Amino acid sequence: MGRKRRAWYQGAKYHITNRGNRKSTLFYDDDDRIKYLSFLKETMDRFPFTLHAYCLMTNHTHLQIQTSDTSPTILMSHLNTKYAKYFNKKYDYSGHVFEKRYGAELLDSLDYEFDVSKYIHLNPLKAGIADELEDYPWSSYNVYVNGETSHLVDTKHLLSYFPSPASKHYEEYVKSPLADLFLLDTGKVLMISRKEENPCVQK
Repeated sequence: MGRKRRAWYQGAKYHITNRGNRKSTLFYDDDDRIKYLSFLKETMDRFPFTLHAYCLMTNHTHLQIQTSDTSPTILMSHLNTKYAKYFNKKYDYSGHVFEKRYGAELLDSLDYEFDVSKYIHLNPLKAGIADELEDYPWSSYNVYVNGETSHLVDTKHLLSYFPSPASKHYEEYVKSPLADLFLLDTGKVLMISRKEENPCVQK
C-alpha cells in the first residue's frame, strides 16, 4: 500500500518536523547547525517559501513555513538531501540521516499558527537545554523578541497581530503557560491568562 498523499495547495502553511534516523543526533556542533541553516537558505532561494519560525534541537528540527509554488515534499527533499550528504561525508557515515518521512501539520487557522510558533520557541526550555529562551541561539525566538537580524525568518505576519510594542507582547504570550489569544475587530489580538480572574486588555 502506498503512502497517503499529503494535502498541499499554493500558500499552504505547515509545521514541519524532522528527526534523526532512529532519533539519532543531527547536530554534533555549531558548525553543523550553521551548515543546516545555510542549506535552508539555499532551499528558500531555489524554491521560494516563507519561514515564520524555526528551532534546531539536538536530534530534530522544527520549521513553521508558508509555501508558495512548491510543495513541502520538494522543499524537504532538497534540504534533507543536501544536509545528509554533508553529514555523512563529515562524519564518515553512510545510510539514512533523517527518518524516512518528515512530519507536516497543515496550519489551517490563525490560532494554530500562534500555538505552533509558541510551541517551537519553547522547545529548548522544555527539553532542559536552555535556562532562558533568550540564551538559545538556534531558534528564531530572538528574532521575534530582541530584534535579532535574520535573512531567514519573516516575523511580520505574526507580530502584526500583537499590540504595540509587538515584540514585548509576543514575548509575554510565549512565556505565559496558560495564555489564550482572541482576535479583535481591530485586527489585533487580546491575550487572556486563564490564571487571572480579571484579565486586562492589552493597549
